[in-house]
Amino acid sequence: MTSNRPYLLRAIYDWISDNGLTPYVLVDAAHPGVRVPAHVVKNGQVVLNLAMRAVANLDLGNDRIAFEARFSGVSQSIVIPVQAVLALYAQENGQGMMFPADENDSPAANGADASDDSGDSSEPTGGDDDRPKRGAPHLRVVK
Repeated sequence: MTSNRPYLLRAIYDWISDNGLTPYVLVDAAHPGVRVPAHVVKNGQVVLNLAMRAVANLDLGNDRIAFEARFSGVSQSIVIPVQAVLALYAQENGQGMMFPADENDSPAANGADASDDSGDSSEPTGGDDDRPKRGAPHLRVVK
């Protein structure tokens, strides 16, 4: 079965935009195929504004998100494989959806609310599983 991630990304993007809010995407910049300017990457991640006023030629495809954006006045082509998207949320209130970093997780694990109290729900549970331990994901407001 195909991944539900691109469908969820389009739905959350439309929901945020339809409510007059600003869609931000959190991306794993180390994921293969991610093309973003190196100077905007912090701690291996990048937060990008996907609002129609901030980007041109936005394409929310099944395999990738592609658009043109300006960084320091210079137009850049941005390419983000959908598997590299860690979260899509509204900048104004943090509502949106977080996605697992590994697509091999079960399909039911593809959505946790990206609100302020979601940090506890993303911690791995159980004792001696083989997955690496990760801290709670961080979303921050970029102005």
